[in-house]
Amino acid sequence: MTHQFPALSAEQKKALSDIAQRIVASGKGILAADESVGTMGNRLQRINVENTEENRRAFREILFSSDASINQSIGGVILFHETLYQKDSSGKPFPAVIKEKGIVVGIKLDKGTAPLAGTNGETTIQGLDGLAERCAQYKKDGVDFGKWRAVLKITSTTPSQLAIQENANALARYASICQQHGLVPIVEPEILPDGDHDLQHCQYVTEKVLAAVYKALNDHHVYLEGTLLKPNMVTAGHSCPKKYTPQDVAIATVTTLLRTVPAAVPGICFLSGGQSEEEASLNLNAMNQCPQPKPWKLTFSYGRALQASALAAWVGKWENKKAAQEAFCKRAQINSLACRGQYVVSGKTDAAATQSLFTASYTY
Repeated sequence: MTHQFPALSAEQKKALSDIAQRIVASGKGILAADESVGTMGNRLQRINVENTEENRRAFREILFSSDASINQSIGGVILFHETLYQKDSSGKPFPAVIKEKGIVVGIKLDKGTAPLAGTNGETTIQGLDGLAERCAQYKKDGVDFGKWRAVLKITSTTPSQLAIQENANALARYASICQQHGLVPIVEPEILPDGDHDLQHCQYVTEKVLAAVYKALNDHHVYLEGTLLKPNMVTAGHSCPKKYTPQDVAIATVTTLLRTVPAAVPGICFLSGGQSEEEASLNLNAMNQCPQPKPWKLTFSYGRALQASALAAWVGKWENKKAAQEAFCKRAQINSLACRGQYVVSGKTDAAATQSLFTASYTY
């Protein structure tokens, strides 16, 4: 017991810890398939496919109905509200399809950004109103973890202390509410890759943000063993003229985490932040090869960096289902190897995997 009024029973804590450990079991990461209708439309537009509910459903079915061996690489799938209630071609609900493979079902819980007055274009996150009721309903509907994305950016005047504190507090409040309803919270304070800042500046800001987040989680009595962190990797801004190696990114990122993230956290599931599929895999691999101590699992929670090759193979045609699934499974397997520091580049990488997936001021 770490505080005067325990928020969770021993049974609740064990259940949350068990779910978190399942998601990040050795070699496993998360498929972030929680794109909103608009964001999914942007993905489909790239391959000249109309943004209809059926096309969104069809592509998700391709991913979720991949060979059962996918459960060796994917421990959890984050869904969007629409997707949670969709079904495969045979009429089976998507959560059932995912759970049959032994994969944990999650849901996006935030309601997007809102302007934070008195700042230089900074934001906070909406969605705390009614969150308890939504968590309770989602738990009944088969969901076991949630995701909440806070967004910060690096400029000459940002992130401000106000934005850091406000977003950290919202993440902590969300995490506390999730745990009260049996959902493992994924805490996602994303620092956008937009800008021309160097690696060292991103490291400085990331350390400040993560330190504030864990102070807030502690203040809100969040049970860390029943949480997961989804941070940005420490990388230079997308427009930075200097290029850094995966080893540079790895040392900066692991150093940042060692300074800020308690060892009680079971897993750190990186977002890809607009990196190409291959770049995201190489950086994750380098982190796991890093000689520094790593008390948590270092794994992935990728959306774009797990789906780009599959989308390029599918192009909206059902006859390409098998090719799309093979592309998805291949990238998932590569990231599984990267989680162990065992990914060896073969020298042959397809074009879709090396294409930058960066989008300025990215929103879901």
